[in-house]
Amino acid sequence: MAAGGFCKLPSGSVVVALNLPSPGLAGGFVRVLVLAQNRARALTRLRNLGLRAVYLRGNAAPPTPDEITAVLHHPDGLIWRTAPKSAGQELSQELWHPIRALLRQTAQA
Repeated sequence: MAAGGFCKLPSGSVVVALNLPSPGLAGGFVRVLVLAQNRARALTRLRNLGLRAVYLRGNAAPPTPDEITAVLHHPDGLIWRTAPKSAGQELSQELWHPIRALLRQTAQA
């Protein structure tokens, strides 16, 4: 099961964060952020992109304030980056990528 969480914004929209197995990296994980009107729509956006087995159970790993800012300022409202190897590690300093970059890597592999 993927670790994840959500945060409801004052505007009523929701930011969902999920750690998912990377489709392109063997054994790696990616942190995906989605901005949507509610949790169900956020998961539907991911499922429509081909990530079929995406579920959010609980709120174990909610998005940080920096992650919320990043997804709010992205025009698609759907971004990703490599997740840390273990739960105790600090988040990587890698820049956020649009989801198209992840899907493109998967198609090339």
